[in-house]
Amino acid sequence: MKRNMQAFILKQMKKHRSMTIATVRSDGWPQATTVAYVNDGLDLYFCCDPDSQKVRNIARCRRVSAAIDGDDEDWSRLKGLSLAATARVLSDPKEIARALTLLGRKYPALAGSGRPEPKDVAVVKLRPKVISVIDYGKGFGHTELVRV
Repeated sequence: MKRNMQAFILKQMKKHRSMTIATVRSDGWPQATTVAYVNDGLDLYFCCDPDSQKVRNIARCRRVSAAIDGDDEDWSRLKGLSLAATARVLSDPKEIARALTLLGRKYPALAGSGRPEPKDVAVVKLRPKVISVIDYGKGFGHTELVRV
């Protein structure tokens, strides 16, 4: 991946605060859900209820899609990412603690009593395989496909 493309991707990941993740339900239909996330390089982390539909879906099928973008009245300023990734619910306590620390840095409200206990949440890691980079500043519908 070209250095300027990676810089653009990382900037979008850092700039935005939520992403929509799509998992596959047991009946084959996609399920899209908005989650707060943090990135560590190109890897993305979010936490959710361990009994959530997302966790059950990921246990069945690790392939997910996600979208990270913002909203702007001027469509020519729209920028964002759409990605295909593998997902896994973390089980290593050190990895979970690191992800929760990163989430706490991005979301200061989680500090102190607002931070979830590792036993009370599922921490999910997404590892992108393909990223579609969206930049309408380069023209309506402009995307570039990046393989990770």
